[in-house]
Amino acid sequence: MSSRWLRRVPLRPTLRLRLILLNGALLFGSGLLLGALASLRWEQPTGLLTVGLPSLLLVTLLGMGMAWLLVGRALRPLHRVTATAQRLGEENLDERIRYAGAHDEVAELAGTFDAMLDRLAESFESQKRFVANASHELRTPLAVMRTEVDVTLDDPDADLGEYRRMARVVRDASERANSLVEALLVLARSEAQSGRRLVRKVETDLADGAAAALSAIDREAKRLSLHISTTLDPAPVVGDPSLLERLAGNLLENGVRYNHLHGQLWVETGADPEYAWLVVANTGFEVAQADVPGLFEPFRRGGRERTGARGAGLGLAIVRAVCDAHGGTVSAVALDEGGLEVTIRLPVASA
Repeated sequence: MSSRWLRRVPLRPTLRLRLILLNGALLFGSGLLLGALASLRWEQPTGLLTVGLPSLLLVTLLGMGMAWLLVGRALRPLHRVTATAQRLGEENLDERIRYAGAHDEVAELAGTFDAMLDRLAESFESQKRFVANASHELRTPLAVMRTEVDVTLDDPDADLGEYRRMARVVRDASERANSLVEALLVLARSEAQSGRRLVRKVETDLADGAAAALSAIDREAKRLSLHISTTLDPAPVVGDPSLLERLAGNLLENGVRYNHLHGQLWVETGADPEYAWLVVANTGFEVAQADVPGLFEPFRRGGRERTGARGAGLGLAIVRAVCDAHGGTVSAVALDEGGLEVTIRLPVASA
């Protein structure tokens, strides 16, 4: 056995080394036991030791050598998993193990690792899109404000009326930027609590949140001459009241924002022994059912009136995040006559 080979043998207690030593101990122990049993019948025990012990040592060493090769081959995919994990970074999340061996525990581990990488890659890509869209949405009102200020200041003939017009444009743009920042903070707060215990848990009623949201949209609803139908039965839940109020507010604001003149808006709350629900439906322009799931993604809009500057496209994303944080679900259906029906279901507060 050369010194070069010894240097290549890992001295740390690896899984491979422990399995080899265990295999050798079992072989040697089994051999000793068989030898002891045989010596009871052997007429010359000294001869048994002279012939049997070297043979036992040889068989043990051969068994350990074969085990070394077999275990090394079995653990090779694990080394690939380790090497892939060490190489991974944000720029090369497309690497995968793609194990093609026997359908055993190692294949299960490799498949689980590849599935985890798929989720990580999707998450990173979603984060990149989110940051890019948020930057774009924030940059737009800021660019409008700067352009208006520069144009007005560079105009030597600008009068008080022109400055007033500029001030109104800057105010509107700043309000849009402020609304976007507030929506981003609510979304971040909701997603941070998704799958975890809520920081604040208070018994509240979805009907109260819907009533408050209806009051907030009253002026805009009257401007559009909307016909509003309500059935606000008790819908007790336990959760963060401010997030739940924002949930109802977003649904009703969308119901008004994407409606049309003399349209309709339906609001219903209620509960059964398991769930409390909030349903908001509105008339409006047609939305393809295939486009509905995408409306719950940040900065996604659909339909003719969902593609302009009527909001940042965070309303339904916040609704979904709040539902997830409270252990509930949200679903939406595109209505045949146009508009959406969105249903929120949350665990009902126990009596």
